[in-house]
Amino acid sequence: MKIEKVVVGYLEENCYILIKDNDAIVIDPGDEYDKIKEKLEGKNLKAVLITHAHHDHVGALNDLINEYDVPIYYNNVNEEINYDKLINVKEQTYIISDFRFKVIYTPGHRNDLVTYYFYENNSMFVGDFIFKGSIGRVDLEYSSIVNMERSIRKIKEYDDDIIIYPGHGDKTTLGYEKENNYYFS
Repeated sequence: MKIEKVVVGYLEENCYILIKDNDAIVIDPGDEYDKIKEKLEGKNLKAVLITHAHHDHVGALNDLINEYDVPIYYNNVNEEINYDKLINVKEQTYIISDFRFKVIYTPGHRNDLVTYYFYENNSMFVGDFIFKGSIGRVDLEYSSIVNMERSIRKIKEYDDDIIIYPGHGDKTTLGYEKENNYYFS
């Protein structure tokens, strides 16, 4: 699986495009739809995955679904996204084309936040749950330090060599975070 990062918007959000053969999945289309569309040229978009509904992660969503008739995978706990092809995710395994991933509930930064774990590729897309050396803010609407602590305990059970793809900044590994992230101690 090829992973392309497209940094978009004034908050420099990481939109990810996953590609296998000619099929693609977009994770968190935050802004600058034209930049995302350019990367999708010649690809068969199969789905859009949303980690959480902060504007910097969904700003280009309407443009994307207006052009591509694909399902959106999202934990719609706050009923913020209304779309006839919305799949309200559960903690289970999903298969889209040749993409296989597990949904893990990881609230804290926001109560709808989920991690998409592409286990065959050892990759987790965590939105604003984990950053290299830090975590997402817990002082915003729908956030909770208690939920963040639970989510960190849950994610620490996974293998150290998993690559973490955050919503902002550089990728990291779970092992690095376990050793170097203050919030993981």
